Amino acid sequence: MAAETLAAAGHRVTIAEAKPSPGRKVLMAGKSGLNLTKSEPAETFLGAYAEAADWLEPMLEAFGPEEVQGWARGLGQDVFTGSAGRVFPVAMKASPLLRAWLARLQGYGVTLHGRWRWQGWDGADCLFETPGGARRVSPHATVLAMGGASWARLGSDGAWAPLLAAAGAGLDPFAPANVGLRVDWSRHMEQHFGMPVKSVALLADGQVHRGEFVLSRRGLEGSGIYAVSRPAREGVPIWIDLLPDWSPAKLAERLARPRGKLSLSNYLRRALRLDPVKLALLREFGGPLPEGPALAALLKALPLRHAGPRPLDEAISVAGGVRQDAVDAQLMLKCRPGTFAAGEMLDWEAPTGGYLLTACLATGRWAGQGADAWLAQGGPG
Repeated sequence: MAAETLAAAGHRVTIAEAKPSPGRKVLMAGKSGLNLTKSEPAETFLGAYAEAADWLEPMLEAFGPEEVQGWARGLGQDVFTGSAGRVFPVAMKASPLLRAWLARLQGYGVTLHGRWRWQGWDGADCLFETPGGARRVSPHATVLAMGGASWARLGSDGAWAPLLAAAGAGLDPFAPANVGLRVDWSRHMEQHFGMPVKSVALLADGQVHRGEFVLSRRGLEGSGIYAVSRPAREGVPIWIDLLPDWSPAKLAERLARPRGKLSLSNYLRRALRLDPVKLALLREFGGPLPEGPALAALLKALPLRHAGPRPLDEAISVAGGVRQDAVDAQLMLKCRPGTFAAGEMLDWEAPTGGYLLTACLATGRWAGQGADAWLAQGGPG
């Protein structure tokens, strides 16, 4: 996005791509439809970025959900909005958009080098490890957009962090975001691995999140879990409402009915229509099960007992990276005039649902504009 912005402004642009081909994380995101952005009120959208909202606000106002959709259409990719407000290309994959985007850049005269891995600086020069050996480049302006530290095989390995720290840039440690949770299951849960848990809500820090998740041998995964991965990472208790559409009064009335000779499991299955997966979770996290009002309370607030987030490299995105106080208002590194940072290497996080891609596009465009303004003012002098 920074390259497109700079090339459209008339600059000669070179992209140094560490992997053999570009856009690998975008292509991976496209396997689930490529959720480009989310159509919702501006204040709701901005609120998803939590404490980074004030920092990102001007960038997202300049290039937010509407602009992302227009940009995709400009690349020949019609979009549609799903029932939850998530916006996808009609093609439901990333490859057509990426091909059109690369063709546009080529039309602008942008040069793309694959297998060029950035190795830091030597004075004013950028150093690269390339298939032809060590190379040094003397750019008039540089935009760093090297991703976070998750899914290293796709290119985002965080190897740039020590190089920036050595140059004096302020960084916060990486932490997994939008990630599954580790659970040390008892043996009886094995028969439920791979099964989805639907029609539930997760409660964390006063917030209620509706969304399903999946039981796996490694723990809990899926959109419902990703929504609470930050509070879980920070040690905030997580609770599962197994019957979010039932009022406490309705639940208490149903549980007050005589059980007869039914086992507790069969009684709960019949009286509450609890499926085997929910029953298994109830016993796993709440056993031995109480009866009466205590059982009703447990069904509405079952403690999610976990052993922390899955490893960083399994996370969809990361927290941490280049701090706001390490860059100026145009995302230029204060320790390296003429060098800008964009995308996930900046210290912000957001939930899945279109927020991640939109902010990456918006910050890339903003950094490109910043580099253009720097060059217009004479750059390095």
